[in-house]
Amino acid sequence: MHIGLVGLGKMGFNMRERLRSAGIEVTGFDRNPEVSDVPSLMELVAAIPAPRLVWVMVPSGVITDSVITELSTLLEPGDLLIDGGNSRFTEDQTHGSMLTGKSISFVDVGVSGGVWGLENGYGLMAGGAAEDIARALPVLDALRPEGERADSFVHVGGIGAGHYAKMVHNGIEYGLMQAYAEGYELLAKKDIIQDLPGTFRAWQKGTVVRSWLLDLMVKALDEDPGLETIDDYVEDSGEGRWTVEEAIANAVPAPAITAALFARFSSREDNSPAMKMVSALRHQFGGHATKPSGS
Repeated sequence: MHIGLVGLGKMGFNMRERLRSAGIEVTGFDRNPEVSDVPSLMELVAAIPAPRLVWVMVPSGVITDSVITELSTLLEPGDLLIDGGNSRFTEDQTHGSMLTGKSISFVDVGVSGGVWGLENGYGLMAGGAAEDIARALPVLDALRPEGERADSFVHVGGIGAGHYAKMVHNGIEYGLMQAYAEGYELLAKKDIIQDLPGTFRAWQKGTVVRSWLLDLMVKALDEDPGLETIDDYVEDSGEGRWTVEEAIANAVPAPAITAALFARFSSREDNSPAMKMVSALRHQFGGHATKPSGS
């Protein structure tokens, strides 16, 4: 099997390597010539035998839209395009309609796993027609962790459903990180707590709050016990805002996710040990940049 992969940033680069290690031939394109296999999208399409499968892994919004629009002029009827970035589900429906009009299939896949996906595999949430998902299964199986497919992959529904599920996943992630971070700050404030990193380490096995995020929290404290090198400014990449907007639109109370989003906004005004931890966690699982302390 031979596929195309557009976007070789942190996740895209690792996905290419994981697919190749599973025996899938991958031709990748990126604007950075140092990592790109071909110099243009036109040459990417020319390198892949028809019917083609092209996976797009670029930042959501204008960049995704421009890449998919250009590919729609290069791909042929019968080809399949997968958007694996963090696009908003409404954009999927727009792109799906445009491509369907040209007899090009479209699937959206929410991808979770961050910079650890090369080693551990990725959790995948797909939206699209059943026959298109079936066609993409060899690629999806190569990307997900080993074991039962249902433990790391779901065909959520029609076009847009995969990214909708990933949006809610990321909203939950906001709330979980905020809870861990607030607990960190509370423990750090109390002088009777003499081993703060050891407290979190002791929670890793047997407790009801154990998780991969907790493991990454311990790793962050091992690397920088006081988080002294990290500023408390925390970005939000969009999914948290979209989750809150959807909660409002559907009259679903989401106080924890909403408060976590607002806490990120407040981090841009006040000094907060809790928000330093949120920034550290985002760096640990996703490779998201942190601001140096004092910046």
